[in-house]
Amino acid sequence: MVTVMDIISISIENNKNIVLTLNWIALLAIVVIVVVISVLLKKIAHITSKKSVTVNEVTLGIGNSSVNLTYEQKDKEIAYKLWVELSTRKIGIPYDEENDVIIEVYNSWYEFFKIARDLMKEIPFNRIKHSQELIELTERVLNDGLRPHLTIWQAKFRKWFDNKSEKSDPGQSPQELQRQYPDYENLLNNLKKTNSQMIEYKELMRKIAFDE
Repeated sequence: MVTVMDIISISIENNKNIVLTLNWIALLAIVVIVVVISVLLKKIAHITSKKSVTVNEVTLGIGNSSVNLTYEQKDKEIAYKLWVELSTRKIGIPYDEENDVIIEVYNSWYEFFKIARDLMKEIPFNRIKHSQELIELTERVLNDGLRPHLTIWQAKFRKWFDNKSEKSDPGQSPQELQRQYPDYENLLNNLKKTNSQMIEYKELMRKIAFDE
């Protein structure tokens, strides 16, 4: 009798019949071992593919500590889209006190808010668990970083600006007019602070998108 790893047995009966015997238990055990090893390797590859970046919550206006945000390849696409939107809108560019018009800045912020929200909706359900940290961070940036300024200042300023525009000198520029807002300094200080937080968020998205 010839035995190969106790799985396949070959024997000769009556000096003329060759009998092939399979050890199904041993064969099944090997299949199970191969499957388990394959699953473990995939999990290890998934874990090692993850990277992390330190998030300073203070600079984003969403907390008072620093946390490690883990991300993987699937998160990069989301981060890249957010980075593009931030980089091409006033929300991700330092506020120019001499030339920028606050109404236009608010329009940009509001548009980004909607776009970011729509990007989150586009994430397939089966990917949500992989991008949970990035999704939660973006929600906090929108709700705790961007929304407070818009809630406090936008409606009041728009109403004042519209009324003032109707009565102002036609030759007066929007920049000159907006400086007449009664609470201009407080609005401006908060606007610039919020703007700097959005720029920090933009840089964070760049680091994730480009693995920096």
